[in-house]
Amino acid sequence: MTEKTKKSGIKSWPQDDRPREKLLKKGAGTLSNSELLAILLRTGVKGVSAIDLARQIIDKFGTFRNMSHIDMRAWKEFKGLGPAKIAQIQAALEIGRRFRDVEVLPPKQKISSSQDIVNIIMPQMRDLKTEVFKVAYLNSNNRIIEISDAATGTVNHALPIVREIIHAALQKFAAAIICVHNHPSANIAPSPEDKKFTQELSAAGKIMDIKVLDHIIIGDGNYFSFADEGIMG
Repeated sequence: MTEKTKKSGIKSWPQDDRPREKLLKKGAGTLSNSELLAILLRTGVKGVSAIDLARQIIDKFGTFRNMSHIDMRAWKEFKGLGPAKIAQIQAALEIGRRFRDVEVLPPKQKISSSQDIVNIIMPQMRDLKTEVFKVAYLNSNNRIIEISDAATGTVNHALPIVREIIHAALQKFAAAIICVHNHPSANIAPSPEDKKFTQELSAAGKIMDIKVLDHIIIGDGNYFSFADEGIMG
């Protein structure tokens, strides 16, 4: 190992500049994105410290949000970034996403508009590569009982089943439901299948005395609401 290589390692830095020691002494909020990522990486490769590798990753992807939906092949471009390190990073990103989900969903939150439900669900769905269909189950005061997945499909198509959604609503003693799914293409215009499904679900809801308040399509930062457009059927 050359003198240059020795000096590039984090262990050669003053203790206050080492990411892990800095976090423990000054708090996680004082660390840069690269320093936080370096702690997850733990080690670099020959001639490249963990912090240097972290900086390369940040330079390429820009933000942690971008990292959360990057194809696995892009991660493998980095020398020294094997399956274990990639798994650690992805696990940390998922923990962050779930932490955010808990913050935006206070118990029994009341839903008064399409924007209310979008504020809760969009952070979870805007970056997904496949269509995911969620249902918000509400009580008689339009307060959330639960939000859960109804179906997961391919990039182009999800297969929500009307009977299963209504059955789940009855089991949860829900008085109303709001359906939400994403369009990975970011085109929020409803497809003919979206419109047909909305009509069938609304009709089934009327029979079982469950209000279908809305069907919302999530794009990248925008959304389409069947209720707002007056086409619930």
